[in-house]
Amino acid sequence: MPTPRSVPWKLVVHGGAGAMKRDSVPLEEDRSARAALHAALDAGAAILAAGGSALDAVEQAARSLEDDPHFNAGRGSVFTFEGKNEMDASIMDGRDRNAGAVSGVSATRNPISLARRVMEQSPHVLLSREGADQYSIDQNLDQAGPEHFAIPERRRQLEELRAHGNEFDAALKYGTIGAVAVDCEGHVAAATSTGGLTGKRWGRIGDTPLIGSGTYADDRAAAVSATGAGEFFIRAAVAHEICARIRMCGETAREAADRVIDDVGSLGGRGGVIVVTPAGEAAFAFNTPGMYRGIASAEGAMVAIYDDE
Repeated sequence: MPTPRSVPWKLVVHGGAGAMKRDSVPLEEDRSARAALHAALDAGAAILAAGGSALDAVEQAARSLEDDPHFNAGRGSVFTFEGKNEMDASIMDGRDRNAGAVSGVSATRNPISLARRVMEQSPHVLLSREGADQYSIDQNLDQAGPEHFAIPERRRQLEELRAHGNEFDAALKYGTIGAVAVDCEGHVAAATSTGGLTGKRWGRIGDTPLIGSGTYADDRAAAVSATGAGEFFIRAAVAHEICARIRMCGETAREAADRVIDDVGSLGGRGGVIVVTPAGEAAFAFNTPGMYRGIASAEGAMVAIYDDE
């Protein structure tokens, strides 16, 4: 039998991209966001350091970020125009390209775990709205009432948007969270979760729950999680495009990520991606002033927010 491959494990996370600048982010928010990124890295790194799977690591890292109200996912999800919380999430296993996703869920405490149940326990890839909510109950996942998700700051953001007559988030802060990892056996996985755009209407769905747009993982190439203006990321099939360029064009993770984000920019879109390959190469790419991001390996961990870090 062939000897199992051993590679250095690595975990990369993001908490969204947008118009975050040093002179506009309050010091306390800066510190809180960095602490939350470190907590997510710790949650996933503990699994990888113990020889666990990339899939388990990205789920736990994403759950950590979903539980933190600073980020637009899980508990910190933004409000729709009607004043509701509708969350999207997806997860993908690079070993066999199995995937699961949910859209428009309203009561699951950790939507990323529901996406994993869809992947592992159902014959489907994507469930939505009332059906996804019912499936979550059927799977005995933790539920939460509207009060759990009703963060005052998110309510204020909705009221400000309504007052200015805008239909979308004028602050250009895409708070989607995500994680990608490679484990010691060289397998990759990706997870992404979001509350969408403040003031979204008409059942709008972004790139997060769409496999190949906001999330993709393939042991032949890489794992990718995206954040940004979802409509453009859908049109560019961002996550799959990065993996395809690595697998078929021989580009590095950084080259592929930069070129695809440049393409998104040429369409008028803004946002970013995190990438990790089976060999352990990691990359960030974004065309906004900042992106909440972090990376952990056996050598340690680091987090960053602004484009000059």
